[in-house]
Amino acid sequence: MEQNIPQPGELLSKINTPEDLRKLDPKELQDVCDELRNYIIDMVSVYGGHFGASLGVVELTTAIHYVYKTPEDRLVWDVGHQAYGHKILTGRREQFHTNRLYGGISGFPKRTESEYDTFGVGHSSTSISAALGMAVANTLDKGDRKVVAVIGDGSMTAGLAFEAMNNAGAMNSDILVILNDNCMSIDPNVGALKEYLTDITTSKTFNKMRDEIYDMLGHFKSAGEKMRKVASRLENAVTAAITPGSLFRALGFKYYGPMDGHDVDGLRKTLEDLKTVKGPKLLHVVTVKGKGFAPAEREQTKWHASSSPFDKITGKALNPAPKTKGAPKYQDVFGEALVELAAKDERIVSMTPAMPSGSSLWPMMNTFPERAFDVGIAEQHAVTFAAGLATEGKKAFCAIYSSFLQRGYDQLVHDVAIQKLPVVFCIDRAGFAGADGPTHHGLYDIAYMRTVPNMVISSPLNEQDLRDMMFTASTFEDASWAIRYPRGKATGMSVRQEFETLEIGKGIELREGENIAVLSFGPIGKYAITVADDLAEEGINIGHYDMRFAKPLDEELIDEICEKYDHIITLEDGAKMGGFGSAVAEYIIEKENRPSVKILGIPDVIVEHGTQEELHDEVGIGVKGIKEAVLSILEKV
Repeated sequence: MEQNIPQPGELLSKINTPEDLRKLDPKELQDVCDELRNYIIDMVSVYGGHFGASLGVVELTTAIHYVYKTPEDRLVWDVGHQAYGHKILTGRREQFHTNRLYGGISGFPKRTESEYDTFGVGHSSTSISAALGMAVANTLDKGDRKVVAVIGDGSMTAGLAFEAMNNAGAMNSDILVILNDNCMSIDPNVGALKEYLTDITTSKTFNKMRDEIYDMLGHFKSAGEKMRKVASRLENAVTAAITPGSLFRALGFKYYGPMDGHDVDGLRKTLEDLKTVKGPKLLHVVTVKGKGFAPAEREQTKWHASSSPFDKITGKALNPAPKTKGAPKYQDVFGEALVELAAKDERIVSMTPAMPSGSSLWPMMNTFPERAFDVGIAEQHAVTFAAGLATEGKKAFCAIYSSFLQRGYDQLVHDVAIQKLPVVFCIDRAGFAGADGPTHHGLYDIAYMRTVPNMVISSPLNEQDLRDMMFTASTFEDASWAIRYPRGKATGMSVRQEFETLEIGKGIELREGENIAVLSFGPIGKYAITVADDLAEEGINIGHYDMRFAKPLDEELIDEICEKYDHIITLEDGAKMGGFGSAVAEYIIEKENRPSVKILGIPDVIVEHGTQEELHDEVGIGVKGIKEAVLSILEKV
């Protein structure tokens, strides 16, 4: 495998740290950028990974590390999709082929991985808050280091970013925020801020007038002190009146831009100037996501990331799998079912926080555009927006990733549960998320929702159950309902067209056995099915029950299981503490004659990245782990 690792260009091969980069002549920086962009394309075309965002900030990344003395000067990335060039320039070029692989380097900035990764990020809009904390610490320490935050226009739609800017402006902290404006997050950006930034970057009148005014003021500055003061006041008054950075200035920031984010020399000069400007500053740079790779520039959503090898010229997949109709993804089952339900029930509406592709909300948005909403990167707003719709009799389906819903937990409690509003949360990426790692794993939703009254918590074993759960939830008005399902493919089973109502809080017996029963919650139950089949061939018969609901529990079925079996194993793709297994144990502990309970789930540790199967095996909830748990019990009998 080693001989297939792409090799860097002549300049890039000599850059092991930003200090090496800073030894180069400024005239060589564009060559470095070209080599860095080609190296990212070469690597991702072979090993996969996030793609478009990093290509778009090659010049910006190079200029920042050239001008600022990182890691002493602090550089904070937002999200982290865009940090591949940063990783390559900061000592991880030789390890970059392990990016996102099990045991390899992370696909995101990670503090334990490098001193250049000043703040760990996986989700959006945290950079300004973190950078402000670093800037304030620097002031308290009487230091002289600089602090730079790089944030995308998509991330800027989140409330957290504006909370941080409001605070930074009021504190007059010495911080530079670089707004990387490419009109994209993963899907195209939406909302008033997007329109505002578009107006800034496309206004010919503004750009022409700005250049003329700056040119005029340049002449004034050669005059005496009095004229310079007049010029300064004139500059402030005119820029406030005609320039489009008024929103940022209102928050206390000096606004600069917009400027070409692919002009590395221009960026270098501007950043050198801004190093001497005190206080909060915002530099607005305009970039192209996927810059330098034509297929990514044309289809930016598609090329946000690539999971399989492709031709680095054409973008076509290498050795593509035969085109056969395989199992659908759970997210697509959700998307298709939602359209079918919405066609039958005009009360149904839906929303997602900036993930219509990842959540498969596009079918709904295309079919019923007036009833489907992308609210931008604003998870808290998405939940309360759904609650507001529910107060008016609408049936809101909120499509959201498990790790994103964590951001809206307060709204889930206060705005949905306390008011007993029947919002349906369709929770994608529940369980291990795979190569995206710990910031994206959806491990805590069962535990954090179980404690909240007026919540139904369910998880389907397969795509048929998912459809029926959605249908049943669409007619349920007594409380909110959470349906969790994992990233990736469903079973591929034949699905009936019509929907059926499920009995709430009821599980089913999949297999009758002796002595040991496995109670599974959700699609992870597929492993238990395999284990039961394998053990049956060895003459060991275990029971298997698909519980379907973590809340309310099927206490009647559990009572029957307790009568029949001496040992229970619970299985879930979620945190052990407070999860489904805990719920079963809490119920059984009240019984006088109770079976033993072993909980299989995610332990109280941060689990890194890898394939879902690798991570399931690592924590003992894959086929091997379940089988070992069964045999361990039998050895003690």
